[in-house]
Amino acid sequence: MAICSVIGDAPKRREDLRFVTGSGRYLDDLAFERLTHAVVLRSPRPHARIERILTERPRAAPGVLTVLTAEDVRADGLKPLRPSAEANVQTGEQFAFAPQPLLADGKVRYVGEPVALIVAETRAQALDAADQVEIEYSTLPAVTTAMAARAPESPQISSDVPGNLCFDWRTGDPAVVGEAFAAAAHIVELRLDNHRIVTNPIEPRGVIGLWDPEQRRYTAHASSQSIHATRDNTARALGVAPAALRFVAPDVGGGFGAKNFIYPEHVLTLWAAKRVGRPVKWIASRSEVFLADHQARDHLADAALALDDEGRFLALRVSSIANVGAYMVSAGGVQTFQYVHLPGTVYRIPAIDLQVAAVLTNTAPIGVTRGPGFAEAVNIIERLIDAAAQQCGFDRAELRLLNMVPAAGMPVTNAFGNTVDSGTFAETFDHALARADIDGFAMRRRESEARGSLRGLGFAYHIKGTGGSPTENVDIRFEADGTVSLITGTQTIGQGHETTFPQILADRLGIPNERIRLVQGDTDRIPLGGGHGSSRATYMGGTAIWRASEEIIAKGTNIAADALEAAEADIGFAEGRFEVAGTDRSIALLDVATLARDKGTPLDTYHAWTRQWMTFPNGAHVVEVEIDRDTGRVTLARYTAVDDYGVLVNPMIATGQAHGAIAQGVGQALLEHVVYDPGTGQLIAGSLMDYALPRADDLPSYDLGFNGTRCTTNPLGVKGCGEAGAVGAFPAVTNAVLDALAPFGVTDFAGPATPERIWRAING
Repeated sequence: MAICSVIGDAPKRREDLRFVTGSGRYLDDLAFERLTHAVVLRSPRPHARIERILTERPRAAPGVLTVLTAEDVRADGLKPLRPSAEANVQTGEQFAFAPQPLLADGKVRYVGEPVALIVAETRAQALDAADQVEIEYSTLPAVTTAMAARAPESPQISSDVPGNLCFDWRTGDPAVVGEAFAAAAHIVELRLDNHRIVTNPIEPRGVIGLWDPEQRRYTAHASSQSIHATRDNTARALGVAPAALRFVAPDVGGGFGAKNFIYPEHVLTLWAAKRVGRPVKWIASRSEVFLADHQARDHLADAALALDDEGRFLALRVSSIANVGAYMVSAGGVQTFQYVHLPGTVYRIPAIDLQVAAVLTNTAPIGVTRGPGFAEAVNIIERLIDAAAQQCGFDRAELRLLNMVPAAGMPVTNAFGNTVDSGTFAETFDHALARADIDGFAMRRRESEARGSLRGLGFAYHIKGTGGSPTENVDIRFEADGTVSLITGTQTIGQGHETTFPQILADRLGIPNERIRLVQGDTDRIPLGGGHGSSRATYMGGTAIWRASEEIIAKGTNIAADALEAAEADIGFAEGRFEVAGTDRSIALLDVATLARDKGTPLDTYHAWTRQWMTFPNGAHVVEVEIDRDTGRVTLARYTAVDDYGVLVNPMIATGQAHGAIAQGVGQALLEHVVYDPGTGQLIAGSLMDYALPRADDLPSYDLGFNGTRCTTNPLGVKGCGEAGAVGAFPAVTNAVLDALAPFGVTDFAGPATPERIWRAING
């Protein structure tokens, strides 16, 4: 029996059968004739001049087809990579930045920077040849932190970026904020280090490049979450038109933002394929993931909150500095748009003074991960609120409720003129507190103390704007075999789109889900696409599906009226059928599609649209931790969340997305930390032996609920759900840890709450 699972239903993910039976096709599963293998030789130095590179021996090594360096890049006229945003999104002021070379040219700027590309018959031969490349370096001083890079005596990383400063921007009204602080009854100040992390998708990055000399066209098979933008940027670097490239993404094993933007390997692999006249395959090792993938966070903020004597927020002042790594990739756009979009988050703060600078260092470039910009802003305000409650004698929950924008005040426009359309923040927060049974926390704390442990309670309210790339499109085609091809410019990287997108189309057109085939991940199949970033797919792709469906119904009405011998005005559409009002005469949409095809006027419909607004998922996360006094080990004892994701297309899949995001936020709070040695510039947390990812036994069973308010910025009413958990988890867990440590006078804490750090905090 044909089934129409529609919006709100929870069918199991149809793609999982393919994955659990080993039928998925990831990049490493693809086979090509005469395939060759590439290895990237990376810099072992954080900052050095390249005096010379000797490649004669490796070029003559067994199986080696070519060894390419910056000299070859220059000879072939390839161009360096440029950042995703080259100017302040708000003001248009140009950033100072150094384009990223495809292969280091004259200088290396971080450990892991590509210096040479070796292509051989086998990967083993390429690795052997890489060992034979001789490079003479002259070591230069290196800096790994933003503060060190801004010091007067700091080494210059790039001549294009004086003082290593990409930009220093201030927004808000300092005078008004100054007056508010002068009149405040309470002022709370914190320095907050949102420490650097590696995203670590289970499938590493990779590219298989092909060159067709007859069509003079490149094809890249890539593990990527944004193939249209990557195609366009790769074309620019190769010096060809975008039409000369095709990018294809098979099954993608996660991205988390690390696969959002272009990398040198996208260009190098295609270039090498043309040079050797054969397909070239490069897949990162796990070590390369640590060394060379775009990392995330690394944001230092000095923040202050002014309150009146009753606890009402008067003003917020933030001075912050972002470490963007050796090259600016995306930080400029994030910091001048997302970071400043919601600095007061869900709270009424009438005056805000925010300053943000971006600084180069000798570290891997910073990209994005779940909640970029918004996560940093939420962490600042949620940590300040807890500090205010502790220092000034307020109840933490009541202080939040007092200052939240009420449901009656929605939509709300904040101090920077940005509007949030929907949300019932106080109600959602109350639901989370009740669900977490905070009234029983005192008893649970006494039980922990009886066992010699510390127990802490923490919470945070998160919000994030979702939307990403502002334009999206969909192409719906009615095939001759009775199936429907749903072609999208968004990309699935594990979120379940093969299940949820057919649900949206089934809801609109009444087509059985098994008749709908999602087609995505191929730039030749659809002209543009925003891929997947900023939890945009359901909002952007779903809206395109909704609007295309309206066009299909309008087209079909004319065909149905003719077939049913009725006036168009008398034709209605419901549950997949066109019906004549007041009669039992009807015809199925798929039959109308067949008639339309036979008449030469198919119902196939393409729709593109550009958003003006974002969606704003939000929610409250409540955490309890237990700490072993003797070892400092933190156990996540309870985790409760109530989130507002608007209308849920598939509640089961939304729950899974929230679970994964929470795990990532918990990982940053308790375990994960990218550490560079400040003296040598070497990455000393560069493997899974040194960098701890959360495992199943690090996490409790989540208690997750929903309190959705319909989003008004799209016809589906949805809000992006993929990132919010990571935004809320980090400050909620940290606040719980600080609550547990309060008896020891600990009021601040930086970095993940590892046993060693906690032990030192307890023992002074």
